[in-house]
Amino acid sequence: MSLFPEEMESERLRYERLHPTDFDPFELYQYVHRDAPHIDEITQYVTWDPYDNPKQAFEWVQKCGSSFDEGVSATYVLRPKEGERADEFAGLAGLHPDWDRRIATLGTWLRKPFWGRGYSGERAGRLLELAFDRLDLEVVTVSHDLENDRSQRAIEKYVERHGGRREGVIRNAIVMNGEPSDNVRYSISREEWEESRGF
Repeated sequence: MSLFPEEMESERLRYERLHPTDFDPFELYQYVHRDAPHIDEITQYVTWDPYDNPKQAFEWVQKCGSSFDEGVSATYVLRPKEGERADEFAGLAGLHPDWDRRIATLGTWLRKPFWGRGYSGERAGRLLELAFDRLDLEVVTVSHDLENDRSQRAIEKYVERHGGRREGVIRNAIVMNGEPSDNVRYSISREEWEESRGF
C-alpha cells in the first residue's frame, strides 16, 4: 500500500498517478513539446518550458514516479470520465507536502481544450480531501503568477468555497523564464475546510 492513492475519482474526473509503470511518457510528450497546440499559452505562467525531446518526458515521469513511491509528492494525470473527450489526457495535478510543516501545495496545468470547465476547482476539492482526510495535514496552499488573471479567477472561486483566504503577494517567489516573478498565495486550513463542509 502506498501513502498516496494510485487512482482517485471526483464527479467528472479520474486521477491516475503519473508513474512509469502506469503511464506512457510519449503521451505526455505529444502535448508538451515545442510544436504542440497552444503550448505557448499553456506554459506562459508555469515554471517549466516546452520539451525539446521525448527524453525530457521520460525523465519527468520517472521523477514523479520516484517521488510518489517515496511519499514525497503525488502527481496525477487528469482524464474526464464522460463526454466527447472522455479518457483524454487533460493535464496534470500535483499535491506537494512539506511533512515537517504539515502543509501541502497544490499545482496544476490543463490543456487549452479543458480550460473554462471548472476542472481546476473540482481537482482542488478532491486534493483537499486527500490532504486533510488521508494525509492529516493542517494547511493547503496554492499560488498563481501575479499577472495570471485566468488562474486568479479559478483559485479565488474555490478558495472562497472551501473557506480559505488570500494571504498576499510573495515577491520573487519563483523563477520564470530565468527571471524572478511575484506570486499571489492563498491558503485553506483544515478547520476552514471542515467548516465549509458543515462538519
